[in-house]
Amino acid sequence: MLQGFRAASQSWLGKIVVTVVFGLLIAGLAIFGIGDIFRGGGSNAVATVGSTQIPAEALRTAYQNQLQRLSRQSRRPITPDQAKALGLDRQVLAQLITEASLDQKTKDLGLRIPDSAVVRLIQDEPAFKGPNGAFDVNTFRDTLRQAGLTEQGFVQEQRAVAARLQLAEAITAELPVSLAAREAIHRYTAERRAAATFTLPEAAAGEIPAPTDEQVTTFYNDRKSAFRAPEYRSVNLLVLDPATLAKPDAVTDAEARARYESEQTKFGTPEKRSIQQIVFPNDADAAAALARIRSGEVTFDQVATERGLDAKALDLGTFTKSELFDPAVADAAFAAEANAVGEPVKGRFGTVLLRVTAVQPAARKPFEDVAGEVRREIALEKARDGLEKVHDTIEDQRAGAKPLADIAREQGLALVTVPAVDAQGRDPQGKAVEAIPDKDATLAAIFRSDMGADNEALRTRSGGYVWYDVTKIDPAHDKPLAEVRDAVEAQWKTDEVSRRLAAKAREATERLDKGEAIEEVAKSLGQEARTVSDLSRGRGRDGLSAEGVARVFATPVGKSGAASGEGVARVVFRVTSATVPAFVPSAASAVAVEQQYRTALADDILAQYIADVQKQAGVSVNDAAFRRAIGGEY
Repeated sequence: MLQGFRAASQSWLGKIVVTVVFGLLIAGLAIFGIGDIFRGGGSNAVATVGSTQIPAEALRTAYQNQLQRLSRQSRRPITPDQAKALGLDRQVLAQLITEASLDQKTKDLGLRIPDSAVVRLIQDEPAFKGPNGAFDVNTFRDTLRQAGLTEQGFVQEQRAVAARLQLAEAITAELPVSLAAREAIHRYTAERRAAATFTLPEAAAGEIPAPTDEQVTTFYNDRKSAFRAPEYRSVNLLVLDPATLAKPDAVTDAEARARYESEQTKFGTPEKRSIQQIVFPNDADAAAALARIRSGEVTFDQVATERGLDAKALDLGTFTKSELFDPAVADAAFAAEANAVGEPVKGRFGTVLLRVTAVQPAARKPFEDVAGEVRREIALEKARDGLEKVHDTIEDQRAGAKPLADIAREQGLALVTVPAVDAQGRDPQGKAVEAIPDKDATLAAIFRSDMGADNEALRTRSGGYVWYDVTKIDPAHDKPLAEVRDAVEAQWKTDEVSRRLAAKAREATERLDKGEAIEEVAKSLGQEARTVSDLSRGRGRDGLSAEGVARVFATPVGKSGAASGEGVARVVFRVTSATVPAFVPSAASAVAVEQQYRTALADDILAQYIADVQKQAGVSVNDAAFRRAIGGEY
């Protein structure tokens, strides 16, 4: 289980946070309420669990690491305000309190991880392995140095992490899942139902007369917010992107040809070979087999049969030279003649005899066919190299209060003018505005800004920048009835159709529950009944939505009900059967469910255990130190 925890960790840098276990613990802390345990104090520790303190530096480091990780994932800097809105500061503090709680308990119990176990954990870490796949002390020290960590501090933290995981494993290992619980889950997930149904389409509502002025006015007044105009903003955007700066026509023919020649495999396909191999335990057996093949005593295939290899085991596959894992095998295979058995090769997994059964020659597109692509690639690289210089120039111009339109003209860039856009990226006609780059992030920034604000440039996913100025704000407002009358009347009609269909469905259900056949009820309403079988929870099918299927499973067998269908349609049904296959504890699906339930059970038990540790030890948080460590007032 310890290895499983390590495999699920986010990072090797000491703060091993196991998603399956500790994710719910953070949520548990939110349930118990971090706000309730905040108390001021004069200590420099951000928080204390029993006698275990969380230093301000530990919180600051963990917070910055998490901030950088999120910035890398989103490919743009995360501001302190954004981090606060995400609750990142509280999440990091909750994580450290969880770790401190386990540290306090391991201290109380006198648990200690021996040096040999810590050494083994560090030596097994892939980040510390050298080119030969083994632990390399120089790689270890270089990695720690680049991360700003000391060897002593890292080892100490790894010892603490191992102790926490050992304690968690002792609490949650091999938890039994009762047979009753497994059977209940099986009944819920494996149950299948059948129902007789018929659909009441929109036409079944009959002719809907046009609403009167009084009805329209009343409907509008009751639902005025549904016809409210959202806030619209006008904005100018200046986009600096490598693609906009790139000038492929300026790339010379000599530059393009040099790049083409330096990338031999990029503009074509490398040679591939289909390879068969027979692995022998030693050189002598391989040499003896080769001698028999060359003397004509046996064939390569007969040797494979003698060694118990079928066709699938004999064929290694079709590979390029770089795709072969074993360098010795790769060199021999790509030096061999087709259909010939070469000399024995000392591979990583034994001595092998090879036979190349097919050769796909390398192919390369002529320069003339890819010249445009090569020029664009070179131009894009040059543009990236010069991007920051243009960025700095624009920033200087912005500092001088120069309008974006003037900057765009001087820099030869296009100014994107958006006359009106709402927070969802739609114009007043409801169409998506496509001219905004990185729409989600840019729109959020636009609607956080104000007219005349000095906005910082946004970093785009492609590595460029976007400057923006809000030029006009039209606040959200109620649209007058005269402006939205058509929409009001259309919605009134839709609601009236839904009301009539719901009434008809209710009457049909009452008739079914009184004993009438569903075929007769459907026929009287001008519809045709049909049977839907093999319904499973959560999946819509044959005109029944997922919500409709849920209603079928909530209705006893032999009883009737109604549910929404496509659009405004209503589906009337009678449940005809419910079946559950026999529960087989050894079935693969049952074993998988048991493991999932055991994981959830372990999460709950560990969360309760840590909550109890905190209750007994006591948790206090120094809010002043917390604010100082994060960097800002909250």
